[in-house]
Amino acid sequence: MATSVSGRGGTRDDLEGDLVLMERLAAHDAAAVGELYDRHGSLLYGLILRILRQRSEAEEVLQEVFVAAWTHGRTYNPELGPPVAWLLRIARNRAVDRLRANAVRVKAAEAAIAPEPPLVTPETEAAASQRHTAVRRALETLPPEQRELIEQAYFLGLTQSELAERHQLPLGTVKTRVRSGMLSLREQLAEMDLLA
Repeated sequence: MATSVSGRGGTRDDLEGDLVLMERLAAHDAAAVGELYDRHGSLLYGLILRILRQRSEAEEVLQEVFVAAWTHGRTYNPELGPPVAWLLRIARNRAVDRLRANAVRVKAAEAAIAPEPPLVTPETEAAASQRHTAVRRALETLPPEQRELIEQAYFLGLTQSELAERHQLPLGTVKTRVRSGMLSLREQLAEMDLLA
């Protein structure tokens, strides 16, 4: 009898052989599971691996597929397609279920290790207010052409190209003014011990 290892492009004998194996599987003939595995295991493994992208996970799911085939072999209906299509559907569903379960586990783990939001106390609020006041004062000491560019970049989110266009300045001038202003701010804030 001609057989197909992959289950694709098989002959009529392959289909008939698979149908016989499904009958044996429904009768709980343990050897039928092994023969189905030999015929279609590599095809199913390839599909599962493409979905999961991890060999160890794909191997586990492949085993689950054949356990499911053993357990639910009696539910196979030849009118709905060949046995290999039934096995492929089980493999795809099991792989997608594993993928979803892994995603849920990752989210749960991330949530478990996510840092708690900082506790807001009067002291932390006072420190934040002090930093805000110090930054505002340091900004006020900058020349207006530097301060305006920095404020629009950081508080309005404008890019340096947008600033150059808005102020009708060469891009290099904008970059120089922003860089000089930021260096001046850094020095002033460092003197106040507000920079780590």
